[in-house]
Amino acid sequence: MKREEIISRYERGTHRLGKTVSLITLVLLIGAPFLIGSTLGAMPDLGAVARGFLAVGLVWTVSSVVEFLVYTPMLGSGGSYLAFITGNLINMKIPCAINARDLAGVKAGTKENEIVSTLSIAVSSLVTILVLALGVLLLQPLQPLLQSPALQPAFDQVVPALFGAMAYKYYRKNIRLAVWPLLLMSAVFILLPSLQSQTSILIIPGGGLAILLAWLWYRKGKKQ
Repeated sequence: MKREEIISRYERGTHRLGKTVSLITLVLLIGAPFLIGSTLGAMPDLGAVARGFLAVGLVWTVSSVVEFLVYTPMLGSGGSYLAFITGNLINMKIPCAINARDLAGVKAGTKENEIVSTLSIAVSSLVTILVLALGVLLLQPLQPLLQSPALQPAFDQVVPALFGAMAYKYYRKNIRLAVWPLLLMSAVFILLPSLQSQTSILIIPGGGLAILLAWLWYRKGKKQ
């Protein structure tokens, strides 16, 4: 069997399985509150649900589309299905996939990258389940330690520290290109702190500025 035929069969199977599991997951996520409500006789007010969705749902809908457009090319089909079904993309799945790609020495957009991303996200999901299970078992004994005021600042800085370390690895490849989007986004968040919860949407202007600068410098270098 030729390589192209194997890849084609793999992609068809991935999309078939991914779509099926995604649909099942969506039905379970939406159906669980209604099932619990009907069983306990505490159905939610659908009018209040609709008003709540209009208040925040439209923003998250845009954010979801942006994340799909940004992350899918990075992860490939298999990795994307797994990541979006299991969740926690920004904090865990994306860093895991990027590190695995760098360690394996594969490039984004290739079939090799898709396989590496799928395997890394699958392992990350299994490790997450194991850690959560241990956390549930050890939650009561460790609760005084986890709620210690001395450790709270460390927990607040886990995500910034993780992405700061990852970002520097890419920034140092082209400091001149990275510094301007970084300064722009830093200024936006300092002047408008309320936008800190909209980082997924702000990927668009930050990424657009980086692409524009890269294109301008490329044109300038080509003319010279």
